[in-house]
Amino acid sequence: MGFQKPTGTQDLLPGVVERWQFIEEKARDLCRRFNYREIRTPIFEQTSLFERGVGETTDIVEKEMYTFLDKGERSMTLRPEGTAGVVRSYVENKLYGEPDVSKLYYIGPMFRYERPQAGRQRQFHQFGIEAIGAIDPAIDAEVISLGYELCKELGLHGVTVEVNSVGNPQSRADYREKLLAFLTPMKDSLCKDCQSRMERNPMRVLDCKVDQDKFTGAPSILDSLDEESLTHFEQVKSYLTDMNVDYTINHRLVRGLDYYTLTAFEYKAQGIGAIDTVGGGGRYNKLVAEVGGPDQPGVGLAIGLERIHLILENQNIEVQGYRPLDVYLVGLGEAADKEITKQLFKLRKAGISAERDYLGRKMKAQLKSADRMQARYTAILGDDELARGEIAVKLMETGEQRTVKLEDLAAELK
Repeated sequence: MGFQKPTGTQDLLPGVVERWQFIEEKARDLCRRFNYREIRTPIFEQTSLFERGVGETTDIVEKEMYTFLDKGERSMTLRPEGTAGVVRSYVENKLYGEPDVSKLYYIGPMFRYERPQAGRQRQFHQFGIEAIGAIDPAIDAEVISLGYELCKELGLHGVTVEVNSVGNPQSRADYREKLLAFLTPMKDSLCKDCQSRMERNPMRVLDCKVDQDKFTGAPSILDSLDEESLTHFEQVKSYLTDMNVDYTINHRLVRGLDYYTLTAFEYKAQGIGAIDTVGGGGRYNKLVAEVGGPDQPGVGLAIGLERIHLILENQNIEVQGYRPLDVYLVGLGEAADKEITKQLFKLRKAGISAERDYLGRKMKAQLKSADRMQARYTAILGDDELARGEIAVKLMETGEQRTVKLEDLAAELK
């Protein structure tokens, strides 16, 4: 019996992977325009980083982490999300010593042990950004607008942003009392997870996927916000309006991580079934201090690339896929064949995508191969042309053919 890929993972094959490259290139280009710079952190970190950073009462830490002991008996975990590792790196490398806000982005695989379903894998990929060092509501709005613009520029239809404020610690303490008063009478009817979370972190109960219908009358955290939190939220909304970002307020939105303060948001899209969240994020003003750094505020987002793909597919959106070959070289005869190999390398060095036959096939089979690779040109070299220092170049679309000097081939193709 042969090997198979692990459950919840996928092979991204040629033909599909080009769509991934297109999305990643779009994300990188947006980051360049918004002045975010790439950071690459390890795929595994100390388990305690995620326990402290993400929060012990979250689904991720309680149920979904890939945790193992390394050979030194240290507990390590494959990263389930990107922010904790970026913040750890920000602290360890003393990026807080720089005079400007640290604006960083990442693209890469994350790992969560959960039931695989549409748009949700055990190894999945996220694009994320983090802006660390500023409390200004304008940077919250900038972060939200970047993710929104990515969805727009990829051509996704029906994308909206849901925003909320989860307040500061004081607002949350007030809200906790009101929420507990609402939840306690129904405690016995809630799922086991909700029951255990009620004591430790009642806000996490609102994130439950099982009991959502029971929370319709839940008190709104927006009614518990103090003046500071409320002012921040009003300013974020005002900036989003100025930027024409299509947003709605969802007062039950708490996000699945413990480190959020003030702004929280999610991107919703049509066309991925019951799970309509593409990504989201929020402000985390205590996280940097929590992982051992100075008390620096931050805000960020993460978008699931599998989700983006699913929407592109379901909304029948064509993205730039396989890039056709510039030229396919055909050599007829031993000397011509040798020359072709030389020319091939020269063309590639000049920035032209070029290919040749390696299976010793006849000319007709080679031209079929050029067709399959959608080559714009074929260049055919026989012994006669070689003696004259020339090569026949044919534009595949029209069949038009001309002869060019061998040394001018790259310039002519360009």
